[in-house]
Formats: sequence, structure tokens, C-alpha cells
Amino acid sequence: MNNNLKKCEDVSKQLIAYLDRRANSADRAEVEDHLASCSSCRTRAEEFRMMFGALDQIETIEPSASFDAQVRERIAKEARPRWFSWLVPQPRLAFAMALLLVLSVWMAKLPRENSTATTVQSEQQDFEAIKDLDVLENYDVLSKFDALDEVPEDQAAPSPTTVQPVDQPATQPKATEE
Repeated sequence: MNNNLKKCEDVSKQLIAYLDRRANSADRAEVEDHLASCSSCRTRAEEFRMMFGALDQIETIEPSASFDAQVRERIAKEARPRWFSWLVPQPRLAFAMALLLVLSVWMAKLPRENSTATTVQSEQQDFEAIKDLDVLENYDVLSKFDALDEVPEDQAAPSPTTVQPVDQPATQPKATEE
């Protein structure tokens, strides 16, 4: 069945050339063999023959002898474009360009009005980051320093009795007199 459909598609491509007698003898023989065995393709070929017959019956209209001269005369009467017409934009294009220009100017002015405070904050944050750059560089070096991984934890953490806050002075125990 599938092979028959493939054959029908191939014949339908060759059918017009067959009916016009433009197909070579091998293609003609192939189409005739298929049409003898396939009723749907034979019906289609008959419909094409009837259509070609109807088209042959239509009277062909021949143009008058002066047709060419009349066409050339009408073309000559048409207004020729001026040499600078390509400079003049179409109305839609001019409107679109003007609208784009107005929108661009409006958008350019919009950020300036709202960005003054944001710019000051951004510059202040950048300055703070630059001010602490030495500390950040040292932290980066220490955090990636592999030798710290080898230090045992009990030696790494100082005992809580020896740690003194920086803000408070160390208190000395009072000596009692006996």
C-alpha cells in the first residue's frame, strides 16, 4: 500500500507533462502503466483532460497593433520623481523619527533628576570599600592561608581567661596586707 502511494505521488508529478505530450517515451510508458492499474490517478488524469479542453475552448484575446505604443505613451505621461525625492521622508517615517527623538530626550532627562542621591550613596560606598582595602587584602590572604589548617584547635583558640577586651584596662588583683 505504501509503495502504491509513493508511485501515485511520482505519477502525479509527471501527469501534466504526460498530458501535454512533453514527457519522454520511458516516462510516458511508466505513467500509462500506472494509469491502467490505478483508478484514482486515472480519474485525476481525466479531470485534467477536461480542464485542458475547457481552456482550449476559451477565445484568446490578441492585443491591438497599437497596444505597445499606448502603454509606452501612458508611461511617458506619468510624473517622474525629482532628483531630491529620496531625501524627503515618508510622513509615517518622519512621525516615527520625531516620536523617537522626543522619547530619547525624555528618557535622558529622567535619570538625572532621580540619580543625584543614588550617585552620592554609591560614591560613599565605593570610598568605604577603598578605605578598608588593606584590611580586606589581609583577610583575603589569611583566609586562603593553608598553614592555619594545620594548627590544632586547642592551640589556635586562646583561653577565655587570658583574653581581655581592648576597650577595658587590665585589672590587677589587689594585694592584701597581712
